[in-house]
Amino acid sequence: MTHKRGGDVAVPGAVDGSAVSRRALVRGAAAASGLWALAGCTGESGSSGSGTGGSAPADAGTAAQVIVAMNTESEPAAGFDPLVSWGCGEHVHEPLIQSTLITTDQDLNFVNDLATDYACSDDGLVWTFAIRDDVVFSDGEALTAADVAFTVNGAIASTTFEADLSMVDEAVATGDYTVELHLNKPYNALLYTLAVLGIVPEHAYGEGYGEAPIGSGRYLLERWDRGQQAIFVANPSYYGERPQMERVVVVFMDEDAALAAVQAGEVDIAYTFATHAHQSFDGYDLVSYATVDSRGISLPVMAAGGTKDVDGVAYAQGNDVTCDIAVRRAINAAIDRDAMIDHVLSGYGKPAYSVSDGMPWSSPDMEVAYDAEGARALLEEAGWTAGEDGIREKGGVRAALDVWYSSDDSVRQALTYELANQLAEVGIEVTPRGGSWDELYRHQYEAPIMWGWGSSSPIEVYALNYSSGWGNYAGYESAAIDGHLDDALAQPNVADSYGHWQLAAWDGEDGFAPAGAATWAWIANVDHLYFKRAGLDVAEQKPHPHGHGWSLVNNVDRWSWS
Repeated sequence: MTHKRGGDVAVPGAVDGSAVSRRALVRGAAAASGLWALAGCTGESGSSGSGTGGSAPADAGTAAQVIVAMNTESEPAAGFDPLVSWGCGEHVHEPLIQSTLITTDQDLNFVNDLATDYACSDDGLVWTFAIRDDVVFSDGEALTAADVAFTVNGAIASTTFEADLSMVDEAVATGDYTVELHLNKPYNALLYTLAVLGIVPEHAYGEGYGEAPIGSGRYLLERWDRGQQAIFVANPSYYGERPQMERVVVVFMDEDAALAAVQAGEVDIAYTFATHAHQSFDGYDLVSYATVDSRGISLPVMAAGGTKDVDGVAYAQGNDVTCDIAVRRAINAAIDRDAMIDHVLSGYGKPAYSVSDGMPWSSPDMEVAYDAEGARALLEEAGWTAGEDGIREKGGVRAALDVWYSSDDSVRQALTYELANQLAEVGIEVTPRGGSWDELYRHQYEAPIMWGWGSSSPIEVYALNYSSGWGNYAGYESAAIDGHLDDALAQPNVADSYGHWQLAAWDGEDGFAPAGAATWAWIANVDHLYFKRAGLDVAEQKPHPHGHGWSLVNNVDRWSWS
């Protein structure tokens, strides 16, 4: 499943949240062993930590290979093509094979990659990039501005490209090493998309590119076994600092198989979830990395009975309980986020109040204190009175909600059930409803859904809260919010946009914050957990956005063994 231009990816999980069964471990170990056999048959002499008894490689001083277990959702169905889907499994991934115009540092500041300089016109409609003149593709051909223009124009024209470049009319090479992007509206968040858009060669791009990509980035694709693994080797023609980790093997595994591979010592780092954080494995440490990866529920603001047309499909819209702003505000106040983190995430997370907590554009007005008594008072004042069973009612409408969650995600399931317990304390009845994403999407505009969002860019703030945004599941439309969001995007200097993003959350009169329209109730920002082999240094990780996969290896060229 995909979101149009967006980022919630359902990840596999043990539905009952229990420890992996012995049978699952045996089955997963067999699968893992098969993958390791493939990874080991390429004829390379370098060794990794795998198979060395659970510690660093035997030849740690020279070893330059790492084996990374990612979830099966991370494998790009169409290969490593930047113009298809997200190009590599998720929109936040900095491509390993291709170069990008710009990238971000550990503090998420923009830094140059191909670009040597760039600027925006005063009206915000033309971005000009000067690029390096010393870059070659892996086939030896020089990379020029024409390739950059070809890539951007190809992404605009592509019907399968997931990131949003609708604000760009055309890219034009004005010289061998200068390219202009002509926009139809000011949109400085374009830079965040360019930071992950890999540049492809005009002369060598065509059908099948994703299976045998030619790029100018840090790595070459040595081998891809669909459904199993992808192997990358350092690009000898790379213009930047040579990668320290010369060979990267990525194996695609479901959660049980990844744990089994760790137990067997056959991978060096593997994702896991809080439901398995109590386990331990010889030679591995459980590590957690800070994220911008929030879980929360959408709260429809319209009364039931409406419909919303999306690409010719009519969806039911509206909810007779959450259409009352008092209910939406009460839900926000009634959530004990610390208890959620302790009970569901085993402490591996922090309270979430927005889709971008901790980012420079996030607003302190999104924060809301746990106040169950205050939530009850809001409901009483709005006319929601408790019945004999403790559930409130107003005008013949029972304060009862279905809250949907992805049934293959143990964490979302547990969060939903804990939410039901907490909201019952203030007189709101929640019925958890698990289902596939196809089932969830049918209810996305009429019922709360336990979503996962988070990005190291403000694009999702726009998408989830703009009146016509593709992620405006709540259906709240506000000219004031739209104006602040448009003002944010119109700033030629990105740093000047932060205050406008914050005003969109709450400007003292309107906003999507809990003090305003309260269109969302955010719950927890989940840590990303991994079992990592002792001796593996993954360098300084940027905050991981939503998606438990490729963001881990954004800096894999700086990884090392000690």
